[in-house]
Formats: sequence, C-alpha cells, structure tokens
Amino acid sequence: MLETIRVFAGDCTTTFEGADDQIQRGHVVVIIKPDRTVLVHDTDGYQPVAWLTRSESITVESDAGGFGITARAGEQVLRVIGHEVTGHAEYPATEAGMPVGTHPETGGSLIQTSDGITVINSDIKYSLPKGATVQDECCESCGLPMIEVIAGERFEICLDRKCEPLDDVVQERFDNEWACPDCGAPMQIIRRGGRLLAGCGKYPACETAFALPTGVVVDICSCGLPIFETSQGQRCLDATCGSFSATNDHSKELPDGVGDKPDNE
Repeated sequence: MLETIRVFAGDCTTTFEGADDQIQRGHVVVIIKPDRTVLVHDTDGYQPVAWLTRSESITVESDAGGFGITARAGEQVLRVIGHEVTGHAEYPATEAGMPVGTHPETGGSLIQTSDGITVINSDIKYSLPKGATVQDECCESCGLPMIEVIAGERFEICLDRKCEPLDDVVQERFDNEWACPDCGAPMQIIRRGGRLLAGCGKYPACETAFALPTGVVVDICSCGLPIFETSQGQRCLDATCGSFSATNDHSKELPDGVGDKPDNE
C-alpha cells in the first residue's frame, strides 16, 4: 500500500526538548515518515542530528517564506523552524522487502515484508503463517509462489489461501489422529479465535483444545498426545503436560479459542 514521505529542506533551527535539550542551526533535510517519525539530517554521517520516533502528533505549517514543524511524544518535543526553504516535496513510498517473484496476473513484483507478501504499487496482499518460508516453485493452478508451512508436518501449499487453504491440508493429515486426553474422543483440527487447534470432536460437550505449535510431530507423549520438535526444543501438544516444560505460550485453550498471537494463520 502506497503511503507518503514528506521532505523539507532549508536553513533551519532545530530544537529538541527532552532528556537532553539541544538547539542547532544549519542547512538540513527534514523527513516525516508515515509512522510519524521525524528525522533531521545534515551532511555528517548517517545518523540524524535530531529525531523523534513515532510521534503522537505532528503539526506542519508552511508558506513561500518558510515552514514550521512540531512533533510531540510524551514530554519530548522536536521543533524545526525553516528560515529559508530550498525544497519541499511529497513522495510515494512503501515498506521495502525481499523480492520473492512476480504476480502472475498483474506482473507486479512480489515482496516479503514484516506483514506478509505484497505486490508493489498495488493493494494486493497475502498473509504468511508463522514460520512460513517462500519456496522457489510456483503453484501449478494460479502461478503464485509456494510456501512451506510447519504445522505438525512440513506442508508445501500455495501462497493464496483461497487457492489452497492451510486448514484443509492440516485437517486431512491430522483429523482423528489423536484421542482427547479427557474423554477419549477423536480430536479434530479446527480454527478458533484465529488459531489452529486440535480440539475434541465432542465439543461443546467436551471443551478440550490445544493450539498447534510451529513444529513437527516426532513422537507420542505418555499422555497420548503428540510430541512436537520446535525451534525451542521438544514439547507435548499440551504445554501443561508434566512430561515437558512449557517453552512457549501454547497453553490449553478455552472453548472460545481467544488467545495471543496465532501460531498458524
């Protein structure tokens, strides 16, 4: 998604009020980013002479003769007074990411960012499950990249969930694979509260459910549930099981499935 970076340049007085008050003057460039970070750069080195990260508020006033910028974050205040303007512009920008291919329909570049995979100059976006990695191969059906997802096994599926839903492939592999430790009924793979769970097939009569960790099943615990090999070591599906210490926040789920950040989207 395109956003805007604003740039001001000129002879400026920069004042910072905070833990270390300072005042400086010189020909500088002021950058205001979409996340409300303000940076003041001079000719020396890569570090700005003054900055305020993710300001709570920014006020900008400008005319032909100068400009004034005030950014606030708590008790910190950054002010830039432009006495003489040498430039003022706005530029479209996006988050930069690693190129991972080309969109088969639009021809736009696919990039992987912290939020998933997006298409440059487009609103097209695909989310990535936790721990997923993009593969070199492309989907035979739609042409998008394949991704590897770890959810009990290593699955290769299409990036587009509408083309090949993650839930379907995990359900096909693990539905009825384990027995509920509380009532003995077969457990099923379900999505609840944005998370993939292994839940009792007798829900709501039995509300037992566990979030699937990002790992591969390597054994069966003495409690009857699977043991997962994760990036932080082995653990039982039931993070409260006495056979294994809980190394992640994958605790037994409440029936409404509400929890923290999803393990698998």
